[in-house]
Amino acid sequence: MARRPRGRLVDGIVLLDKDTGMSSNFALQRVKRIYNAAKAGHTGALDPLATGMLPICLGEATKFSQHLLDADKRYLVTAKLGVRTDTSDSDGEVVQTRPVNFTEQQLEEALEHFRGETMQVPSMYSALKYQGQPLYKYAREGKEVPREARPINVFELNFIKLEGDELTLDIHCSKGTYIRTITDDLGEMLGCGAHVIMLRRTGVAGYPYDKMVTLEQLEALLTQAQEEERPPKELLDPLLLPMDTAVSGLKEINVSDELAHYLMNGNPVQVANLPVDELVRITLGEAKQFVGIGQMNDDGLLAPKRLVVLHDEQA
Repeated sequence: MARRPRGRLVDGIVLLDKDTGMSSNFALQRVKRIYNAAKAGHTGALDPLATGMLPICLGEATKFSQHLLDADKRYLVTAKLGVRTDTSDSDGEVVQTRPVNFTEQQLEEALEHFRGETMQVPSMYSALKYQGQPLYKYAREGKEVPREARPINVFELNFIKLEGDELTLDIHCSKGTYIRTITDDLGEMLGCGAHVIMLRRTGVAGYPYDKMVTLEQLEALLTQAQEEERPPKELLDPLLLPMDTAVSGLKEINVSDELAHYLMNGNPVQVANLPVDELVRITLGEAKQFVGIGQMNDDGLLAPKRLVVLHDEQA
């Protein structure tokens, strides 16, 4: 008999506004404890230096976290010009200082170089793995290992302001884009060097900025519930976004109540308007209850790929 997981069976997504100085895993564990959730996972780490949007999936929502990991991101970054560090951010050691001397036209030409599809060599201080170990472990040991350039897409790169030697940019980019690397490469292109002193993730997929909550807000609600002798979920759960928001970009396919039993037992079913070679978001019946994602199989049927487990209160 399977052991019941410790914690509460709660499903949804917390849109956390991560504070600077903490790791993404630390933030994840705090949210998990606050919600007393049996299962939790984040959707792509933010550097300790960085702040901003960190979607944290609870319960069955963790099954769809990869879709947010693969989603576009948006960042506000401030670079200090004239100083280069070994990590390309302010947590690193200064390796070079140079005078800042470029024109407005030279800046715009340099920024244009990064727009659109380019190839980027990941930083040695990234979490990408080489022979089973993250690159930053090699970097901390003073070792340089080979890294392959990877395709990235910068959909927008907007100049915000230049105050003294601090340059602020707004960047909308594809998954796997390293803002520190863009900053370091930009500094080299301008001939002065640069490193990140502020990085804030302002967007993941289509999630609204104003729905973010801080750890302090969550902890305050937990304390309030305890003081009022109320179940914490009464105050905390209304902040959860539905788990299907992680796959909101997929076409919805509604399965009738008559076919629901077959589908939920992993069997392919016949449905209308099923696209070829595309993942779809599956809902059931008139209530359009989200139950997972699927795809057309070789027989033209809807085959489930990832289904949620319906708890007693959901069934």
